[in-house]
Amino acid sequence: MGLFKKEQTQAPDGESFTRRQLLEDLYLTKNALDTAYANFEAVVDPDLIDCYTYEIYSVQKRYKFLLEQAKQMDLQTFF
Repeated sequence: MGLFKKEQTQAPDGESFTRRQLLEDLYLTKNALDTAYANFEAVVDPDLIDCYTYEIYSVQKRYKFLLEQAKQMDLQTFF
C-alpha cells in the first residue's frame, strides 16, 4: 500500500512543476515577442527587417502553441 501512496503524492508535484514551467515559458516567450516587435520597429535596413519579420513569426507560433497547451491544462494566464 505504501508504494501506491508514494506514487500519488509524486504526481501532483510533477504536474505542478509542469504548470509552473509552462507559465514561465509563456512569460519568456511573451517577452521575446515584445522584444522582437520593438527591434522590428527600430530598424531600417531591409535585411534586418526580414530578420525580425521571421523572428516575430517564429515567436508567435511558439506563443500560440504554449497558449494552447495552457488551455488544455485549464491554466489561467494573464498574457
